Amino acid sequence: MPDNEPHEYQVLATEQIYDGRVISLRRDTVAMPGGGDSVREVVHHPGAVGVVALDDEGRVVLLRQYRHPIGEHLWELPAGLRDVDGEPPLETARRELAEEVQLAAERWSLLATPYSTPGFCDEMVLVYLAEGLTEVPLPDGFTVEHEELDMTVERVPLADAVQQVFDGTIRNALAVIGVLAAAQAKAVAPRLRPVDAR
Repeated sequence: MPDNEPHEYQVLATEQIYDGRVISLRRDTVAMPGGGDSVREVVHHPGAVGVVALDDEGRVVLLRQYRHPIGEHLWELPAGLRDVDGEPPLETARRELAEEVQLAAERWSLLATPYSTPGFCDEMVLVYLAEGLTEVPLPDGFTVEHEELDMTVERVPLADAVQQVFDGTIRNALAVIGVLAAAQAKAVAPRLRPVDAR
């Protein structure tokens, strides 16, 4: 008969393998249920934010951006790393919205907080809904560079974006989650967590 008490997955040993600009990799030896241990490789990521920017006509702002690991351009949401020390996630979302699509929002809601790939990575993404959009200039000191020089920005009716998820046109996980969550939020008005929740 299995024990109903949850097992404590104690880390018995850890070894740092790699430290990069964005990610790091470590190897943990972890105590397993029933005795023994197993090695788990863990990618540490600072986390990210994504923004479903929805205009007054019900259109979502999408970016088409090249992603080198898969060698393709993907349709995505405005998004970015939580790589500024001490910056609250909502402020990161506001900054990314201004930097990537030159927009500000009057109303913000927290839609979802998914772990992107919890089998090997600790990245958590906070997905926000931004409404009451207005155009703003690029923030002072921000320079568009690298893949962002090649980005395409479009506004797509939310219902069409949902269909693009099912067609396989939108494949970025954050965009899939954000578009479907926004559509559900607009359709049934679920109870959302406070905007500063985690």
